[in-house]
Amino acid sequence: MTGTVLITGPTRGLGRAAVLAMAGRPSSVRPDLLLLGRGLSAVAAEARALGARVEEVTADLSRLADVRSAATTVREMLDAGAVRPLRALVANAGVMSADTRRASADGYELTFAVNYLAHSQLIGDLVGSLTAPARVVLLGSNTYHANVWRRLLHVPEARWRDPLELARPATGEAAPGQAASGVAYSNAKLAILYYAHELQRQAGPGIAVSVFEPGWMPGTDLGRDAPAALRSIMRGVARLPGVSTPGKSGPALASLALDDRWAAARDGAFILKDKIIDVQPVAHDRNRERRLWAATTELLEHASTHS
Repeated sequence: MTGTVLITGPTRGLGRAAVLAMAGRPSSVRPDLLLLGRGLSAVAAEARALGARVEEVTADLSRLADVRSAATTVREMLDAGAVRPLRALVANAGVMSADTRRASADGYELTFAVNYLAHSQLIGDLVGSLTAPARVVLLGSNTYHANVWRRLLHVPEARWRDPLELARPATGEAAPGQAASGVAYSNAKLAILYYAHELQRQAGPGIAVSVFEPGWMPGTDLGRDAPAALRSIMRGVARLPGVSTPGKSGPALASLALDDRWAAARDGAFILKDKIIDVQPVAHDRNRERRLWAATTELLEHASTHS
């Protein structure tokens, strides 16, 4: 599938690897690239050196006003024919705040704001600008539920609450700790699964919605706010055999956005690296999905009227 691919968080790790994988394709199947985020010049230059046509849209995803402005810029580019039709939107950017008291510019808990709300805003603003057949690819994580290995590694699973509560920063003089940070991250990833299912119902048949799980990639910039000692441990673990890396998972993310083999991946299909897997029963809940959709509308509208 050719046309234009928009990707958030393209400067490091998985996003950068996906961008370069798309840019390095033969010209006949190479998409135009819309890079959305901060500090884009280096990766844009790398992609152009590989032959890609690249446009940069600067935005801070912790500021919903920035996201809305970026979406307006993208629509103007599409309307003016500055890039080819938008055929895929890859919501890749992510963060795991080490302190759940930290708030975004709009007053929302930072992990939930960047991983979930910013992309909901962007997709909502651009879904009408996608040219069918088109794809929306969201970044998921298996951390939403616990298994034996995640329990051994003390990786917290999601603890779902009403979305308005999930969006509220923690309070108190002392930081809630690493466990709370992990729960916030897993909650945001469970929200993405719920959102993907409801988005597919809302978006119609011409847009295929899927969720990509790149596998465990310790040592990436996702945990850049973690304590130095923990980051050092994760960099060591990242060298173990079988652990995912951006170099391995980036091309798989590019494939999901572009290749015919994934044309039928829709309805929030959960792709672990290069295969569709079943999600846990907790990840399918129509009541939670409807409530999340309504609460998301409320949170985004509140941010818009108070910006």
